[in-house]
Amino acid sequence: MDFEGNRHLSGYDKIITHHDFDGIVSAALCSRFFKIQKVMFAGPLTISRSQITITEKDIVCDLPYPLQCGLWFDHHEGNLQELTLRKIDPLSIPGRFDLKPSCSRVVYEYISEEVGLPHFLSEAVDEADIIDSFSYTSIEEWRKETPGKLIDLTLKVPFPSAGEQSSYMRNLVQQLRDRTMEEVSRLDFVQKRLNRYREEEGRMLRIIREASYFIQQDEKREVVVIDLTPYQRRPHLIKNLAFLIYPEALGVLEVYNLMDHQKVKSNHLGFSMSLSINGNSSPQDKNIGEIMRTLNIGDGHPGAAAGTLLCKSKQEMLKKKKELLEQIYKHWSNQ
Repeated sequence: MDFEGNRHLSGYDKIITHHDFDGIVSAALCSRFFKIQKVMFAGPLTISRSQITITEKDIVCDLPYPLQCGLWFDHHEGNLQELTLRKIDPLSIPGRFDLKPSCSRVVYEYISEEVGLPHFLSEAVDEADIIDSFSYTSIEEWRKETPGKLIDLTLKVPFPSAGEQSSYMRNLVQQLRDRTMEEVSRLDFVQKRLNRYREEEGRMLRIIREASYFIQQDEKREVVVIDLTPYQRRPHLIKNLAFLIYPEALGVLEVYNLMDHQKVKSNHLGFSMSLSINGNSSPQDKNIGEIMRTLNIGDGHPGAAAGTLLCKSKQEMLKKKKELLEQIYKHWSNQ
């Protein structure tokens, strides 16, 4: 790692980061150290499809490796496998890849080798580790309202527009760069979003109760399926809330229809899966990211993963949905 000269402190134009809590903390760390004000938010598909321009003056966090960038920080095993397929050595990429609980941890350790960082940033990274890996030891710990958890909840309710979402997250990056989590969680603009979340949680729990079931093969009721395909538009949900209704479950699998470019419901399917607190601590050592990769539909961490499946018609969608749910459970039970 080379920190010679001022290039590392002033030679980068913007940060491109994932639009979640881990991505925001990663951006706050980079913003503070590299003195960058401009931050852009994106999802993995945006990077994989090269839908935005990224140059050697950009820092990319918590996202797949783009065609080029100035620095790349990441911790996703699937992104490492993608590099292997592309015959790219991760050690040859400026920045750092490491299989840590969060990308924030990767960034923090990289910067800490050069300078000391304030204790409040270490606390932010500690929270990012737990939130991103969902490594809680009990439902009570998961529901405990820590400053980081409260900030994370504010990201989990819909925004009026993409512009307002980006503006809110940029504000969070700026605040987390210079303040403690506790201080940021108490700011008016954060509290306003938090109140909105509290109003939404009851609605989400009602939908989960209506849309959830266990597939026939799952006699032990290990994986809760939340099937949102009957809805014309995918309801906004936090699928992990299912563990409040089914505390004995080891995992939750949400299935839904993707929207096309005109925001109209398509026949294509999306899958999003997470381990529960019990599943994360299970001696069975489940890895749902590996399930998505084995089925060649997506990617993820051991404890959280997602995928997509293309279908030509509603009939094919219903048939493939049933088949894939059974395949996912088969791989799950074989692990």
